[in-house]
Amino acid sequence: MAESTNMRLRLPLICIILEVILIILFGVLVEYNDDTDAKKWNKNNSTDPATNEFYYRYPSFQDVHVMIFVGFGFLMTFLQRYGFSSMGFNFLIAAFSLQWATLMQGFFHGMHHGKIHVGVTSMINADFCTGAVLISFGAVLGKTSPVQLLVMAVLEVTLFAVNEYILLSILGANDAGGSMTIHTFGAYFGLMVTRILHRPNLDKSKHKNSSVYHSDLFAMIGTIFLWMFWPSFNSAITQYGDPQHRTAANTYYSLAACTLATFGFSSLVNPEGKLDMVHIQNAALAGGVAVGTAGEMMLTPFGSMIVGFLAGTISVLGYKYLTPFMESKLKIQDTCGIHNLHGMPGILGAIVGAVTAALASRDVYGNGLDNVFLEAAETSHWSAHTKGGFQAISLAVTLGIALLGGLITGFFLKLPIYGTPPDTQCFEDAVYWEVPGEEEDHHELNEVSTRNELEKLNS
Repeated sequence: MAESTNMRLRLPLICIILEVILIILFGVLVEYNDDTDAKKWNKNNSTDPATNEFYYRYPSFQDVHVMIFVGFGFLMTFLQRYGFSSMGFNFLIAAFSLQWATLMQGFFHGMHHGKIHVGVTSMINADFCTGAVLISFGAVLGKTSPVQLLVMAVLEVTLFAVNEYILLSILGANDAGGSMTIHTFGAYFGLMVTRILHRPNLDKSKHKNSSVYHSDLFAMIGTIFLWMFWPSFNSAITQYGDPQHRTAANTYYSLAACTLATFGFSSLVNPEGKLDMVHIQNAALAGGVAVGTAGEMMLTPFGSMIVGFLAGTISVLGYKYLTPFMESKLKIQDTCGIHNLHGMPGILGAIVGAVTAALASRDVYGNGLDNVFLEAAETSHWSAHTKGGFQAISLAVTLGIALLGGLITGFFLKLPIYGTPPDTQCFEDAVYWEVPGEEEDHHELNEVSTRNELEKLNS
């Protein structure tokens, strides 16, 4: 018997229960940081308001926030009958994830005498964590219920915070733009989840797993927003001064080179030389992913452009050749192709970061070495080669936690309690949404059916 997709009890229960738990935990554990709290900030009347972290970080936060809610949301509207769900479920799981991430990241990184301190920097970091969840959402897009997505977010945010703590606090990795912590983790977590949730009869919905002219235009809105704001994403939490400036510049040049590679190879792999909008929507962003780890390092504009060009190339080739192979041979049904936009470029970014760190020296960085590699200022025994090694280990740890975490989460999401759509109704808004025009269409179909029956009886 097919599982009911009715959300009337499932969705209200999980939304209300989760939010009540969040409110209670925030009430017990969370307080403003020194730059946000009225008493702490104003303890000295001579404090200059312009030195508050808000004025340094909030412009970047705004850009990152737009990427999460507008960029990711619109990027996934390419499916012809799934626009409400792409935008709506993106909105839902992002709103939950940023709250849960504040608690999880605070628990691992920011406890002060038993309290989690929040401010604009913690808001940026929570959005980063949310980004990883939305990347994973791209792999299961169209095949999951909103309840499943919220449960996935609960588990993924928790594991994201664990992985982030290991990388940044224990291994001391540099990953300001999140090539490893956000993109690689989100991609391989999502790929493992969609592998466990494999649908052998998904071809029954194949006709809906495609775009139409206007849905691809909507998706391009997401692409352009992400492309424009990616320099802010990568530089949002870097050190003030030259590292932040350099990260934005490196991302800027990497994205530009990536876009040229995307257009070039998209035309090249088509027998008629035509461009594929799937490539342009996605692969053109891979340069931002691939420069995330090394962005604050002395990668140089020249190096950034090489990285961007390589990222665009592997992303287009992945969409053309690897995605069909993964679906047919590995049974990985990756709706948005997150492996090509986030997975492989994320690994490339991690490798570039490890190599660039291993080549760092005071001859190149001067005293600025201490601003990029903070541990270099704390010990005289700091070694660039050792740092590069730890960067490489961080990639392996991320892949391990993402794959194992996705495996466990996938089996948990496989339980028949979430109201998942049947194979014949995947990529279809009407399963979970009131869709304008659907009732009229249904009424007209009934009338036609009734007329046909009457004509048969009369004849």
